[in-house]
Amino acid sequence: MFDDFFSPLKQANKWISLSIDLGLRAQHLNWSWWQEFSKNSDMDPFGLREAYSALVQSWWREPRSVWAAQHEYWRDWSALVHHTTSRYMGQLSEPVIEPHPEDRRFRDIAWRCPVFAHMQQSYLLFGRLVDQLMNTKTTGLEDDQSAVKLEFFKTQWLDALSPGNFAVSNPVVWQTAIETRGASLQQGLGNLLADLSGGKGRITMADPDAFVLGKNIACTPGKIIFQNRLLQLIQYLPSSKQVYRRPLLVVPPWINKYYILDLQPANSFVNWLVSQGHTVFMISWVNPDSSYAETTFEDYIVEGVLPALDAVAQVTGNEGVNTIGYCIGGTLLACALAVLSARDVRKVASATFFTTLLDFSEPGEIKVFIDEEQIRALEHRMQSKGYLDGDLMGTAFSLLRSNDLVWSFVINNYLLGKQPPAFDLLHWNADSTRMPAAMHSYYLRNMYLHNLLSEPGALVLADTAIDLGKIDVPCYFLSAKDDHIAPWASTYSGARLISGRVRFVLGDSGHIAGVVNPPAKQKYGYWSRDLRANLPAQAGTWFRESEYSEGSWWPDWHNWISGLDDGKVAARQPGDGPLEVVEDAPGRYAAVTI
Repeated sequence: MFDDFFSPLKQANKWISLSIDLGLRAQHLNWSWWQEFSKNSDMDPFGLREAYSALVQSWWREPRSVWAAQHEYWRDWSALVHHTTSRYMGQLSEPVIEPHPEDRRFRDIAWRCPVFAHMQQSYLLFGRLVDQLMNTKTTGLEDDQSAVKLEFFKTQWLDALSPGNFAVSNPVVWQTAIETRGASLQQGLGNLLADLSGGKGRITMADPDAFVLGKNIACTPGKIIFQNRLLQLIQYLPSSKQVYRRPLLVVPPWINKYYILDLQPANSFVNWLVSQGHTVFMISWVNPDSSYAETTFEDYIVEGVLPALDAVAQVTGNEGVNTIGYCIGGTLLACALAVLSARDVRKVASATFFTTLLDFSEPGEIKVFIDEEQIRALEHRMQSKGYLDGDLMGTAFSLLRSNDLVWSFVINNYLLGKQPPAFDLLHWNADSTRMPAAMHSYYLRNMYLHNLLSEPGALVLADTAIDLGKIDVPCYFLSAKDDHIAPWASTYSGARLISGRVRFVLGDSGHIAGVVNPPAKQKYGYWSRDLRANLPAQAGTWFRESEYSEGSWWPDWHNWISGLDDGKVAARQPGDGPLEVVEDAPGRYAAVTI
């Protein structure tokens, strides 16, 4: 179709102005968060001026490395011109540069057309030049944080410049536009305008009408049996006549809604837990408004985890509760356990932590957003509303994987004119919640910025000095090998802060897929060591001594947790105990979207 490039170019000339406008509007949508973030704050909220200044100074001190990189670039550029000319003349010629094997942006066969192959390789050569120039920064930057920020924004800039992100330079967009006689570009513009008019400044990643809470997502049957201003507590209906004696309380993160662990029945961890004979309780956190501005991290313990534990014990008549904490929910659970341990209160029988950071010394890629200047700017922003918009946090996390979570949707929705997919995980990802200003500020400063949770007694919560070393209940840590939010080596360091017997398991994939990994799919495996073995000092040593198992880690966890139990009892129905049913799950707190 592209052998005669100029013929379809003439046929599609009427679409050129539209496609350029489409590309520019799409980029405006994705970077509108920057403009919004900079309102009423310093014009350099990320503190990049000094970093860039140091980088330029390093170029002046080491001009030979700069000239060498430029020389290599122009040499390869000349080779590319020769390569492209040879292709047009019908001669075989090897590419000057090729994408990384894991780079999915240029896999379509249409990129082999000479003109588009030239664009692609020009972009890759330029990206390599920028990488080489940025590598000279090590002699010019005073701290690692500046290097991290420069690397992040370099990546954002290069990702945004990809020829695939513009209609006029993406052959798949041209091909689709020709085949649909321009309808794809027209539909794409409609999709873009719909997102812009929505007021959130975010790309629609999933079909918003495909899922309804309680119908085809978050639909494991359950009842709300307790609530206060911070949470609703769900008790799920049993599916067997007998259940394990010890009930199970799940503490999810409150950055998104709780139902990441209860998506559709086929991949619902909650549904699977119930089928295994567990009495499952789930916290559904409130989506706070400005009235929660002064709600603290401590409040999430005192009014969240602790009363939820009391409610579970009251309903089941069992003081020994198994617990699960996911991500920041795991961090909160660990703090609550430290409070109970210091008070010598035995309410918890075991604790499981999913992708949970307790040692924040190496917090992963999110570190780019964590320094004094940025936290101060964020606090200034939260001051006016009393909370942090969930959309802003969602955008920040998306930018950590911009090609997968930003630009792929720009291309799919706006340039190709396709509708967003009906994908439960992406639907959940877009269902973000607000963060109370006081809580979020405390969490960023004390955990991420100063890493005080890992220091015994450095934090005081609920009038109790927090010492994770006093937690002596059996613990199970599940981390994910490709997790960029909670790097597994860091979660491993946190696991070693616990004094109780710890089992550490490392799953394939990332922060979400590594956890939501149902056995029936046989998609990802996991690494583990002997149950009786202690954790070695170094994560690398643990990995070298671990064994890989095919299939989901869920059965491994179930074998561990069931081995701690002391028998079974008759199944417990919500409402049978002293607490009356408030309403059906998922409940009104999960339904709040504004």
